[in-house]
Amino acid sequence: MTRTEIEEKVRTFLIQDLEIDEEKIAPDALLKEGLGIDSLDFVDIVVIVEKQFGFKIKPEELIDVKTLSQFCDYIETKVG
Repeated sequence: MTRTEIEEKVRTFLIQDLEIDEEKIAPDALLKEGLGIDSLDFVDIVVIVEKQFGFKIKPEELIDVKTLSQFCDYIETKVG
């Protein structure tokens, strides 16, 4: 899976499943402060990512993930 495909899938579920405004979604957007993702949203994200990308997320691996780009980097390392 290419980086572009990963970014598109992430963008799609952020808009459709979490109802985040498309204008807010940018690579440098902060997940919590910029996109307004809270702890309950992260639970939804884990379920979606595990289903769409086929790997289990370990919460401790996301401690340093602050931006959307870093989140896509994390996914890319798992599926690449």
